[in-house]
Amino acid sequence: MDVLGATTHLDDPLAPYVAVDRSDPRGPCWVLANMVGGLDGSAAIGGRVAALSTEPDAALFLAMRTVADVVLVGAETIRREGYGPLLLPKARAQTRRDQGKPPFPRLAVVSRSLDLDWEGRAFTDPALEQPPFLVTCEAADPERLARARDAAEVIVAGDERVDPGLALHELAARGASVVLTEGGPTLLGELVAGGHLDELLLTLSPLMGGDPLPVAVAPPGAPLTGFTLRHVQQEGNTLFLRYERGEVPPHEQ
Repeated sequence: MDVLGATTHLDDPLAPYVAVDRSDPRGPCWVLANMVGGLDGSAAIGGRVAALSTEPDAALFLAMRTVADVVLVGAETIRREGYGPLLLPKARAQTRRDQGKPPFPRLAVVSRSLDLDWEGRAFTDPALEQPPFLVTCEAADPERLARARDAAEVIVAGDERVDPGLALHELAARGASVVLTEGGPTLLGELVAGGHLDELLLTLSPLMGGDPLPVAVAPPGAPLTGFTLRHVQQEGNTLFLRYERGEVPPHEQ
């Protein structure tokens, strides 16, 4: 993988991301998002992100989980993308062990409805060392909530809906210093609108014609949020952008 505009070759495409200092979050933990979009802004093809991702993006997508304590994902993404245990290659898992961490991050699923496949790999795979977190709210159906408690460690964050800020506080209280979200667009939009997102990794896939679904869907009345471009890489026709939270330019306020 080459750095755009330079001739430096990166033997490990994860290296620039591992080097980022994430010790000073704005909130209780550092929150980063890893998303892919087509050239027309589409975030999926036929309802699935995997169809939009190129080979180098897929490789970096999996590798980025190395830096996270928790991977936070919306329920619709879990249903569509077929999540299982967040396993990592042996070398990356060993790196985490050397740092005193579990060999792979823990999954956290956000769902108000609790309409999930509790027999799916995300909750039952033998490779799971710990059950996933299930983040929901007080208004969740009591019967479904009872079933969720059998399959996951439940976090109740909010009354009528899941409060992302409260959810992050609860995850931080359980030891999460870095939380990586992989979507979907509604969850990302809520995190941005609440001022919780510290870092955005955005892959531009060299495709157009996907679903009319953007990378992030802002809730009504959400303010503008500015970001500063910190790093650019490319491999073939795939472009990798890394942003950190910044200020909104004066002319856009």
